[in-house]
Amino acid sequence: MPNANRGAVGFQSSEFEEKYERPSKTEMKRQSDALQALGQELVEQPRDRVKRVPMPEDVRDAILECQNIKNHEGRRRQLQFVGKKMRTLTEEEVAIIQRTIEGWKGASKADTAALHALERRREKLLADDQALTVLLAEAPELDAQHLRTLIRNARKEQAENKPPKAYREIFQILKELDAKARGAAKAAAAAEGDEDDEEGDDE
Repeated sequence: MPNANRGAVGFQSSEFEEKYERPSKTEMKRQSDALQALGQELVEQPRDRVKRVPMPEDVRDAILECQNIKNHEGRRRQLQFVGKKMRTLTEEEVAIIQRTIEGWKGASKADTAALHALERRREKLLADDQALTVLLAEAPELDAQHLRTLIRNARKEQAENKPPKAYREIFQILKELDAKARGAAKAAAAAEGDEDDEEGDDE
């Protein structure tokens, strides 16, 4: 004869397991807050950037609408709505958005590091005449006389506490030079990739 108590205990046990497997209220609140923050991060991005993020159209529309609202209370309410829309996304959709944002941050860090490197090079040009010789050896197309004049004027600006006109122009020259070098490197990498593809086709 089956034991009634055993069946009851078994049922209760599985019921407890089901309850245990559900996310706790604290975990659900944490997930909700994280999605709200992710939505706010998207709202703070440029519109063109948001439009390129893979996401459902209704979520994107809510974000773009929030960007248009200037009224503080209206914007706060729309942000809440954005959070609500974010909670309708699947885990995969959320992961894609997160990877996209991480990609933006990575690019921003790389850009910042590159600008700092250019600033350090400018400082070296002002501090050491040999630095100009090195620069001209790397980029012989540069106007050596113009650069010498700019360096001399930039030193004078610093010494006399004048507006940094020449100082900024040196930075622009270095920035343009860096952009050309990056463009050439990308073109070379692309050409190398095409060659590899052709070799693969030959095989």
